[in-house]
Amino acid sequence: MRRDVITKQSFYEEKIRHYTRLINAFKQQLVLSAIYRVSAFVALALSVYFLVQHFHFLLIAAAVLSLLLFIFLVKHAVRLNEQKTLYENLLFVNENELGVINNTPNKMDDGKAFNNGEGYAADLDIFGPGSLFHLLNRNSTSHGRSHLANLLISPPHHIDDIKERQQAVKAFAPQVDMRQLVTAYGLMRKEEEGNLNNIEAWLNEGELLYKRKWLQVLRWILPVYNTFFLLLYIANGQVLYLLAGVGLGWLITGRNAKYIHKQHELIGKKQAVLDQYADILCTFSNAGSGNAALLQRLQKSAGQAHKTIKALAKLSSMFDQRLNLLVNVLLNSIVLYDLQCILELEKWKAKNKADFNEWLHTVGEIESLNAFAGFAFNNENFVYPLLLAGDDLSIETKQVAHPLIPANERIANDFEAGNPDKLLLVTGSNMSGKTTFLRTLGVNLILAQCGAPVCAASFSFSPMQLLTSIRISDSLQEHTSYFMAELKKLQQIIHELQTGKPYLVLIDEILRGTNSEDKTHGSEQFILQLIQYNCITLFATHDLMLASLENEHKGIINNWCFESIIENGELHFDYKLRKGVARNRNASFLMKKMGITGK
Repeated sequence: MRRDVITKQSFYEEKIRHYTRLINAFKQQLVLSAIYRVSAFVALALSVYFLVQHFHFLLIAAAVLSLLLFIFLVKHAVRLNEQKTLYENLLFVNENELGVINNTPNKMDDGKAFNNGEGYAADLDIFGPGSLFHLLNRNSTSHGRSHLANLLISPPHHIDDIKERQQAVKAFAPQVDMRQLVTAYGLMRKEEEGNLNNIEAWLNEGELLYKRKWLQVLRWILPVYNTFFLLLYIANGQVLYLLAGVGLGWLITGRNAKYIHKQHELIGKKQAVLDQYADILCTFSNAGSGNAALLQRLQKSAGQAHKTIKALAKLSSMFDQRLNLLVNVLLNSIVLYDLQCILELEKWKAKNKADFNEWLHTVGEIESLNAFAGFAFNNENFVYPLLLAGDDLSIETKQVAHPLIPANERIANDFEAGNPDKLLLVTGSNMSGKTTFLRTLGVNLILAQCGAPVCAASFSFSPMQLLTSIRISDSLQEHTSYFMAELKKLQQIIHELQTGKPYLVLIDEILRGTNSEDKTHGSEQFILQLIQYNCITLFATHDLMLASLENEHKGIINNWCFESIIENGELHFDYKLRKGVARNRNASFLMKKMGITGK
């Protein structure tokens, strides 16, 4: 086991022991709290019982004190439970991290919902079980997951943006407690997909009641009027004026009942998800930012946002009290409760709706940064890439390997490409490692452009976008054959290259659905097209006839290969990239070995 893995394992094991002790301590406190609550309730019940039997001021005082104590203990138990839940989440976080560094699948979402089969996502295993998203994801909100997914399928391509993200990842990676709190607070409340859609719809509506000035005045006058005449009614039984005020209140509420109900459908029952976002923002606002400009901007936004979103969560919770029939009747009769809630919500909306989507984006940015920072912390032997400026495209890396392959199984390779060597023709037999190497370069380039460290000893590159044709499938729905699906993919690649943008193109064995001569000719023509554009291409193939292109386009097309080795009657692969053309025929050997063909 690598030394860095052993160090991280000890680190997470100590964290697990620490949070286990805290959880056990809180369980004991909760038991004591329950005993105290029962005692307070018994004292309250006895006080009321004896008070009914015999009126006395001391019994009244005892009942009131017992009631207050009981309420305090209930609130205290809620706080204890919340703290215990937080520690349980932190325990989960560390157990999950311990599992991840020991090659156990991450327990967070694998992102399969984002896999639409477009772009390079399917070719490079970006989403789904065992994917890059699955390895990285520590996000608990829908905006966090969406932001991470968008980064992986469309990473930054400008040097300044990439450097900024890299600085932020470097600064945030060591802040383990802060990062884990961001995840743990996010896990406190489960967000249902689309739960914020209604809030966005609510924000897009106007402030219908808040703009009525007369209602703004009446909201204060009528509750005072009703309260005064309620007290008068209690004192001398005069009810007429009270009924007039209550009747007017219900008339106004009734005339707006449809609007109130619609508003509650949009903004009601949102306290949990809003608290979740507010807690993440509040936690992150206390993180150290150093000189990382992205961290500083996110902290500033988080500091402004968390109290305001918390206020909206509280208003949503208050609005939900209308579902309580007793509260609805009593408070609407006296203080126009529904209208008070609507007016406060619309006041919040008028002041903050322009910033709300930006705050949600900030949460997404924070969680995505958290994911990459956690990845960097768990892989301290990985290296932060060096970005190359200039018009000439270049990738140069030493000991590059695939981060999704367990460390003890990785085979690292050196690689260098760029002007004038624009296309690397990679030959090799099945199972020799060609496709894995294509994916290795693609996945590490994505990580590099997201500001994360890469699985290599060194990695320098020019920012560029990715185009791939590795995993092709037919479509019954679109009545598309495998061959036609492949041609469409190649057509898309050419269309993208014609924009003149810089690309890394990864191609694996094209034109499988045609005869050998046609395949060779078509592949050759496609290669000659590729070298005309602003791209670096890795073209993996079994077709050794294409190797002659190196001589025809010296310095532009170069032959590399993965070789199989037949030794002592057994087939072996070393998965090492080497100069030249693959020569061994493992298919013939395996067919003979398995008795499919004659010896």
